[in-house]
Amino acid sequence: MAESTQPLSARARLAVTAGKAAAAVSRAAGRGSGSVIGGRVALKLDPELLSRLAAHLDVVLVSATNGKTTTTRLLAEALRAGGEVVSNALGANMPAGITSALSSGAQARYGVLEVDEKYLTSVAAAVSPKAVALLNLSRDQLDRAAETRMLAERWREGLKDSKATVVANADDPLVVWAASSATAVVWVAAGQEWKDDAWSCPACGGVLQRPGDSWGCGSCGFSRPTPTWVLSGDAVLDPHGSAWPIHLQLPGRANKANATTAAATAALFGVPPGLALQRMQAVTAVAGRYDVVSHQGREIRLLLAKNPAGWLETFSLIDPPPAPVILSVNARSADGTDTSWLWDVDYTRLAGHPVAVIGDRRLDLAVRLEVAGVDFRVFDTLPQALQACPPGRVEAIANYTAFQDLRRTVGN
Repeated sequence: MAESTQPLSARARLAVTAGKAAAAVSRAAGRGSGSVIGGRVALKLDPELLSRLAAHLDVVLVSATNGKTTTTRLLAEALRAGGEVVSNALGANMPAGITSALSSGAQARYGVLEVDEKYLTSVAAAVSPKAVALLNLSRDQLDRAAETRMLAERWREGLKDSKATVVANADDPLVVWAASSATAVVWVAAGQEWKDDAWSCPACGGVLQRPGDSWGCGSCGFSRPTPTWVLSGDAVLDPHGSAWPIHLQLPGRANKANATTAAATAALFGVPPGLALQRMQAVTAVAGRYDVVSHQGREIRLLLAKNPAGWLETFSLIDPPPAPVILSVNARSADGTDTSWLWDVDYTRLAGHPVAVIGDRRLDLAVRLEVAGVDFRVFDTLPQALQACPPGRVEAIANYTAFQDLRRTVGN
């Protein structure tokens, strides 16, 4: 456990109080949870507040392009076996949101924090984590996010002087390149279905070869490390070769991979894999994701997919044809305004499904589906799209702000 610290200074206490007040005003005005504005106000009053709030905690940082919110939720549940946890469970993963979350953790033992990929190194420098879990890197928010190789390099530079133990996905070459600079690394075979951002060697630029489930560069020898934790079917194999069954309520292979990384990370804090995985069974949804909501005589399953890798994983979750599917895409600031990524998604996987298209960028998506040869109809609103679907189960897939729009419409 982290060493106890002196009580917060008067300035820090004022910053926390002001931040909570700002968040309360934001919530009262119906403008969301208020975590971001609350954190911004608090940091304005005390720029070192993030470090002060984390000083008494054993901190774990979780970062990735996809899966970090779910992995953070699973890991937080596992670590509660060892003590109180404070976490940014709703996904506010930049410094302001993290600061806001930690302001309620005075009595906690652990801080389990999701961190946006671009802020990982700066947050790590502020909170001195005991562990850092790295899941994957792929293209996302193309109008403002760094190219994936640049992000990997930033992670690599930030981790080389860190005392944290890094838990990293051995199947993602970009993650391996980033994590290889760390002093202590636990390698996890979590898989990588999306490979289109990792065909060139991040070390030398050569072409990566992918024989079987492995990978390596023929030019410089950079290759997949040997993992000590492995996702094998429906079980986690620990470093001793023992198999621990995964019984999640969350669907899909990707969530089993998230659980494997969470179990490997929890073990660093003395929580055995059997207990960690047992506790993860309690997680039924994550910030509304995977929820099934009754609305207009339909059972709507809400699924989030923000980028090509995420859409690929999500397509593997939906019911088989002829299950109806609603797709919704926006391009607001929080989504990234560049929708060219739509052309990297294999929408032919929706063949046989009746597809309804909504969202701010429904016409962009319609053009993409037309080229993919997918039958679809375009609607202005979710209620209109639902009326075109038969009663029963409907799969609704949306990117970030479109997902929030769906939740508001169905009252979730």
